[in-house]
Amino acid sequence: MNTNYTVTVLGLGAMGLPMATRLASQLTVHGFDIAGPRLKLATAAGIATFDSARDAARGTDALLLAVRNGEQLNDVLFGENGVAPVLARGSVVILTSTVGTEAIPATVERLAEYGVELVDAPLSGGPVRAGQGDLLIVVGATPSARSQAAPVLELLASTLSIVGEKPGDGQALKTVNQLLCGIHIAAAAEALALADALGLDQAKTLGALEAGAAGSFMLSNRGPRILEAYTEGGAEVLSRLDIFVKDMGIVGKAARAAGLAAPVAAAAEQLFLLGQAQGLAASDDSAVIKVVAPTRRQTRPQ
Repeated sequence: MNTNYTVTVLGLGAMGLPMATRLASQLTVHGFDIAGPRLKLATAAGIATFDSARDAARGTDALLLAVRNGEQLNDVLFGENGVAPVLARGSVVILTSTVGTEAIPATVERLAEYGVELVDAPLSGGPVRAGQGDLLIVVGATPSARSQAAPVLELLASTLSIVGEKPGDGQALKTVNQLLCGIHIAAAAEALALADALGLDQAKTLGALEAGAAGSFMLSNRGPRILEAYTEGGAEVLSRLDIFVKDMGIVGKAARAAGLAAPVAAAAEQLFLLGQAQGLAASDDSAVIKVVAPTRRQTRPQ
């Protein structure tokens, strides 16, 4: 264990808590969340919890952030109660979220005023893999920032891909990643909806598709949850549908800025937007099947 290295995790939700718990197995971890029950869970996992984000972040070696968007990133760091002023010089902020490239340059510039570097490290993998240290993390950061963040990144990632030496490179690659993920989720939902419409057993169809050329990680990962979309309460929420509304919006904006047509991504984005409009924003993203097939067929043609 390296108890001389301290990392602060702000936000102890579905991803933050398992990441903090994983880190606490080897490092000293400080945590903060606005929800009391999450703080209790963190304390039970060996994480030192605090009454404010500033108290949790004061003087630590690294600050790990999972925020929703660029506006929230700016508020956490530089808002009225922002933590940037209490960060130690020479420390790093490790940004694990998908916020797009636009917010990065200003964040880097403002952190530099405090002697702090940004490690652009969006990740993929979900809560279970976060707790196992089995995440994919793509990193854009200077060599010095990567070195400072190494104890955190190496504990969380089974696949650590250095994609560039400047913050923003990680966001760019994650944008490409999310284009594929969003399309694959939408396509899996459409395929299983079509199977039902054609009178096929969806579970058997899923098994057959996984074994052939049409198989993919997203089909295998989301497929069983897609089949739970019509059950009472739906599938367990592991990735909210409105996260892909945000992420596919980032994809579309990036493609337009680059002068690149992305019609398939745009079509997938519309499905997630329709799901959000139909009240599915807080549902698991697998619920997107209900946009194209609001109900499962109860009887099948012979």
